Amino acid sequence: MGWFKRDKQADSKGDSVNIMEGMWIKCTVCRAIIFKREVDRNLKVCPKCHYHFPMSIEDRVALLADPGTFQEWDADLVPGDPLQFEDTLPYTTRVQNAQRKTGKQEAILTGRCQIRDIPVALGLFDFSFMGGSMGSVVGEKICRAIDQAVEGHMPFLLVTTSGGARMQEGTLSLMQMAKTASAIANLQEARLPYVVLLADPTFGGVTASVAMLGDVILAEPKALIGFAGPRVIEQTIKERLPEGFQRAEFLLDHGMIDQIVERKVLKATIATLLTHCGVGVMSS
Repeated sequence: MGWFKRDKQADSKGDSVNIMEGMWIKCTVCRAIIFKREVDRNLKVCPKCHYHFPMSIEDRVALLADPGTFQEWDADLVPGDPLQFEDTLPYTTRVQNAQRKTGKQEAILTGRCQIRDIPVALGLFDFSFMGGSMGSVVGEKICRAIDQAVEGHMPFLLVTTSGGARMQEGTLSLMQMAKTASAIANLQEARLPYVVLLADPTFGGVTASVAMLGDVILAEPKALIGFAGPRVIEQTIKERLPEGFQRAEFLLDHGMIDQIVERKVLKATIATLLTHCGVGVMSS
């Protein structure tokens, strides 16, 4: 019966009970209350509606990469503060807080690995680090990963989950959209596949650049994908948006993405795609 006791400390502050930290978890989409261990055993997937909960970077690497093959690149790159930006907190303090909270230096992890014995350059956004926002270092790491992919004649796989450009870096963050798009053109010149997996959520400047430039664009079920939020869009166009407007299923129906893939078959699907592109043959 202890499972159903209310959190008195949370109640005293007027906050709702945080069931995410307990034995039960509430699905973001279908609102079902699910046994957390069942979700964990199911690759962080809701057994009711198949919504794919966020995964940690470590879980993503374990899901995609062959065991023991991932090697990180550019782990020492950390953001600066060229604008000396400050809102309610200095930007440097926000970065330090995110670094302490996540144990990571930035909002993206890059490196090389093997997926079903195929060498791949891999990039993984981390939403837990300042909402996976793309600043100068994130853009630089993507470009360096692409350079490594071209040099090693490897495909590039990017997993996105982001709120967009990092506002604390102003125009410098927006420049990363053009910078990364230019780097992707180098992949195309080298005739190397660029595969994107859109995870929940993917928004803003990331959607408007690297996330939608893939040769093949995959998405996880029910992932939220867009540029601006629905409320902003409705206020701008003065119209009511269709149901599920920014879910992966809506985007698939309207030709914005190529395929929705569940986690249990994700690795096999990516390996098959790369093999059909001739990558497995070239790498052998």
